[in-house]
Amino acid sequence: MSEKKTIPEHIDDKLFTVKYKCDETTHLTPEQDNCKACNDRPCTTVCPANVYEWDETQAKLLVGFENCLECGACRVVCPAGTLGWKYPKSGCGVTFKYG
Repeated sequence: MSEKKTIPEHIDDKLFTVKYKCDETTHLTPEQDNCKACNDRPCTTVCPANVYEWDETQAKLLVGFENCLECGACRVVCPAGTLGWKYPKSGCGVTFKYG
């Protein structure tokens, strides 16, 4: 008898199925001056992996690139269009797995 696979219903359960090999350096480079001028900072809410966080005390966008899913949503929603983004070097970054 075969087992029925269940599909994760919550984003945290889905993120659990993702495997990372972190690079030593970031592949995400926001232009901090533009981030300071940005009112909404949509990158902090659209990212499914919570890579971006605005630190009010430092007046700086903090980037946890190690969790990046490489979806590119942050680039799409950046009002200034100045979020530097490139794929991690070969062999690094995210690997999606199923089951």
